Amino acid sequence: MMGARGTLVGAALVLSMTGIVWIVNDDRFGRPAATPHEDRSIEEFTIPPLPPIDTLRARFALCDGPIRTNCVVDGDTFWFKGDKIRIADIDAPEIFSPHCEDEKRAGAIARDRLLVLLNAGGFSLQSGWRDTDRYGRRLRTVTRDYSSLGEMLVEEGLARRWNEPARDWCALD
Repeated sequence: MMGARGTLVGAALVLSMTGIVWIVNDDRFGRPAATPHEDRSIEEFTIPPLPPIDTLRARFALCDGPIRTNCVVDGDTFWFKGDKIRIADIDAPEIFSPHCEDEKRAGAIARDRLLVLLNAGGFSLQSGWRDTDRYGRRLRTVTRDYSSLGEMLVEEGLARRWNEPARDWCALD
């Protein structure tokens, strides 16, 4: 009698396992018909483009007169869409209160170079840890293709990095 009972239990187990396998593999019980990306082509998996950078642009001139919209004041200050911008990562020689004629000349060269750089194409403005300086100018780093325009002026000898010691523009070589 135990042999017949064991055979019945074994048969029940086999039928139960067969039923479970059938249910798990049947589409009507929630198994997806195909893997989620099976029907998609490789073109659908391309990396989306990066967000546009350097979307700001304007035609700049040298500041002249009381109306200042898009113009360059000196080597580290300009107006953009009516906002006065101080380039945050550099300090350029002074034009309006220079210590000597050499500093004034160096300031005019830095101003003219900044004018060329701003007019060379689109750019971006990034805020730093402070939004404005004590004169109310917006403090911004100006970049193009992720490179600082201020750093370009430093590399050309027309400005110094903001965190470096003051430069004596009157002791030009």
